[in-house]
Amino acid sequence: MFRFKRLASTAGFATFAFLTLPQANADGLKVVSTFSIISDFAKNVGGERIALTTLVGPDGDAHAYEPRPSDAAAIRNADVVLANGAHFEGFLERLVKASGGTTSVVELTKGARLLRNAEEEHNSHEGPGHDDHGHKNDHHGDFDPHAWQSVQNAQIYVNNIAEAFCAADKSGCASYRVNAKSYGDKLKALDHDLKTAVQQVPSDRRTLITSHDAFAYLGHEYGFQLLAPQGASTDSEASAADIAALIRQIKQQKASAIFLENVSNPRLIQQIARETGMKVGGKLYSDALSSEGGPASTYVDMMRHNIGTILDAVRAP
Repeated sequence: MFRFKRLASTAGFATFAFLTLPQANADGLKVVSTFSIISDFAKNVGGERIALTTLVGPDGDAHAYEPRPSDAAAIRNADVVLANGAHFEGFLERLVKASGGTTSVVELTKGARLLRNAEEEHNSHEGPGHDDHGHKNDHHGDFDPHAWQSVQNAQIYVNNIAEAFCAADKSGCASYRVNAKSYGDKLKALDHDLKTAVQQVPSDRRTLITSHDAFAYLGHEYGFQLLAPQGASTDSEASAADIAALIRQIKQQKASAIFLENVSNPRLIQQIARETGMKVGGKLYSDALSSEGGPASTYVDMMRHNIGTILDAVRAP
């Protein structure tokens, strides 16, 4: 098994130079995506013209992922490699080097509105991005990488994918652009629906607790305050002092709901629920989709599920 040491930065290898991408062969565009949410975007843009390989599948944790030899082979043979960027995929630089491939990695956060990793205790995120009040997170750098939790940022991901596919498969470009436009219309409708739904939540019921700090963009877009015992990575450790401080903050701010996550160990959330007397409001999907047939097997379903679960929890007596 390949075992790759986690790297703090992927900026040294990832580029957005579409002109350097190889042209697709007659068997279709060979696309590698780093995790399931990006794969769903790629399917919506590429349709039947692409052959897609996903490195970290449904319910998988990209923070703790250890690549396999087959992943290196997929990277080596790919026409396009799609990654989140913003230092999310700590395993990717070493994997690309091990593959011996020459395909450029397309970072989909390019052009997205990124939030800085916050200074506040427990890494809670508030306010718009690109300010000067953040600090470097041990795993993810200056910016929070979970940008897909904003539907408007998801639209930027989709547009970036369409441009990457066009650069690698010029004959399919018209199809990719049409698909991106059609899916973009669905995302606009989704964003409108979510914003309309959360207007029902009173301002004093908008403080929420999650396992790790993956929902800053959702909070920023839809008006929630998110607190978490772990930082932006599930690999970060929450000390006893951190947990005690968070419990005090929960009681002071009268948090409305607490949630499990599909990629995080439930132990911390269950402990906090016991010590605060809060009822767990359900499971949210943060860094991965659910498996086929689950409640969040597509990006659109994931966002609807997350907001619906939050609304159900904060309305509960």
